[in-house]
Amino acid sequence: MKLLWAAVAVLVAIILTGSMYTVGENQVALRFQFGRIVDSNIKPGLHFKIPIVQNVAVFDRRILTLDAQPKRYLTQEKKDVSVDYFVAWRIADPRRYFTATLGSESAAEQRLTPIVVEALRNTINQRTLQDIVTLDRSNLGGGMLRQVNEVAGRSLGIQVVDIRIKRIDLPEDSNVLSSVYDRMRAERSRVALQLRAEGQEEAAKIQAEADRQRLVITADAERDAQQLRGQGDAQAAAIAAQAYGQDPEFYAFYRSLQTYRTMFGSKDTVVLDPDSDLLHYLTNPGRGAAPAK
Repeated sequence: MKLLWAAVAVLVAIILTGSMYTVGENQVALRFQFGRIVDSNIKPGLHFKIPIVQNVAVFDRRILTLDAQPKRYLTQEKKDVSVDYFVAWRIADPRRYFTATLGSESAAEQRLTPIVVEALRNTINQRTLQDIVTLDRSNLGGGMLRQVNEVAGRSLGIQVVDIRIKRIDLPEDSNVLSSVYDRMRAERSRVALQLRAEGQEEAAKIQAEADRQRLVITADAERDAQQLRGQGDAQAAAIAAQAYGQDPEFYAFYRSLQTYRTMFGSKDTVVLDPDSDLLHYLTNPGRGAAPAK
């Protein structure tokens, strides 16, 4: 009898365990009966189902990330750009999501990718290359997001929260890249020439100012030197006049000696009258001598 009650207890426990399930705060669930969805509005918490007859599928309702491979698009002027992006999405309609993807996250991403690619293509096709380069990468705008959500929500039961651009590149095999580099080099060369010309102009101004200051300083120094030389010559003449005035005969004798030194030191021939006053100190050395005491 005890074994019977034990068996009944085990059976009841199995039935109770199979009839209960829980849905977390970050989950959504569908309840099926014979493969048909009978409840898609299941709140988080503890719930019951009919064992064997019903089964439950639970999905993550948190925001998921689709990190797609970079794609090439054409701009409005038919130039290639490579866009690397990612998509943030979540399940909005569990019933439609399961019907479209059978609850497979990878299947949902595979079907979501072409929808986003098409929206990106339409957005980039309407912009020039310059607009794409200066595009706000954090958010491409509500228009494209609404377009994606309209298709993804209707066909997949998915809500796209955001589409973010990680990187925008020019393909290596595109002639746009070389033309951009050529344009950049031409712009840098133009700026370099302009800076070089401005530098040469500034250098010429500095050189001219330096030359002017040099001339002014030289002229001022020459003027001061002439003044100092004049003052020195005047002082020297005054001192000499004062000294020679005390003994005129000695002054005459000293000046004659200076004249002799100049005259006899020259290689020129000088013809003088023997009675000339210039030679009186040579012909008559005693002339003018002071009397002996």
